[in-house]
Amino acid sequence: MYDLIVIGGGPAGTSAAIIAARGGACVLLLERGKFPRHKVCGEFVSAESLGLLECLLADENVALLQSAVRIPQARIFLDGRVLRTAIHPPAASLARFNLDAALWNSARAAGVETREQTGVQSIAGDGPFVVQTCAEELSARAVINASGRWSNLSSAASINRKPHEKWLGLKAHFPEPSPYPSVDLYFFEDGYCGVQPVRLWDPNKEDAVNVCAMVRADRASTLPEVFQLHLALKERSRGWQPLTEPVTTSPLIFHNPQPNRGNVLQAGDTAGFVDPFVGDGISLALRSGRMAAESLLSFFRQETALAAATARYCERYAQELAGVFRASAGIRHMLRLPRRARKPFVFLLEKNPAITRYLVRKTRSSTNG
Repeated sequence: MYDLIVIGGGPAGTSAAIIAARGGACVLLLERGKFPRHKVCGEFVSAESLGLLECLLADENVALLQSAVRIPQARIFLDGRVLRTAIHPPAASLARFNLDAALWNSARAAGVETREQTGVQSIAGDGPFVVQTCAEELSARAVINASGRWSNLSSAASINRKPHEKWLGLKAHFPEPSPYPSVDLYFFEDGYCGVQPVRLWDPNKEDAVNVCAMVRADRASTLPEVFQLHLALKERSRGWQPLTEPVTTSPLIFHNPQPNRGNVLQAGDTAGFVDPFVGDGISLALRSGRMAAESLLSFFRQETALAAATARYCERYAQELAGVFRASAGIRHMLRLPRRARKPFVFLLEKNPAITRYLVRKTRSSTNG
């Protein structure tokens, strides 16, 4: 009987596992894939979570964060205009290939039992739980589901929601000499593409960019097709040859966050998928994982019931994280307006950078550390 089984070895799952193990819990972390690997991700870690990430990483992995490319500004290419805003304090750009491996190794260093290539078929009970893998049944007092936005364990809202439009996520790394030190967002009808400098696993190859796009499937299905949808991006991408094999993911479905499902705490994209262009996905994953584990610590010490610990997690999630989803949904709806309808708003943002900075702040988690 484990105190906690965490399903999913991404930033949310490893964050939860590390915090719980350091709090004295007996933790098993299950991952259906194998590390290291590339994932569709903007690889942007907002400043609000850099302190948390440094705390989570074992001493031998902290160098990854220290050597990360810093992102002090953002440029938004929208409707023929360029909106600029400072990112203060600067964010960090971290390749998921490196970040996931560092967090996985840090979980092991914290005393977490880890298993790769172990898919979970079902979760039974409402505390204690029986977790069925392909090979065996496992028992746990508590379960945190961080398996992602679209798995057989996803929330009912994700499973039952039938998207009217199919959206794809695409990503690859490309060489670019002396890339501009900003996260650049190129918006076009039915999608967007983000470009930012990133340091890959080879320290001698610093001049690279991460290119990550979200696009409606009937508009484009490859990154070269995406590049043709925005004139400035088309010009910038001339001569790009991928350094890494392109990866894709679908479908991308948005719904109100669901941090709890039958006393199983849901973290990261499992709880809710935030609009990628806000750049807070990794931060939300790290924070929700930590929050879930912290909410369970009193339960592990037999000071409170599981239902009370679950309620505490849902309360904290609503207070500290849910606002990001509301703000990003509002911006998404503005971007889906016809160009003529959003023209006054874009003009206002261009002439008043303080408003742009305010909107960026609204898409960030409310607490630090």
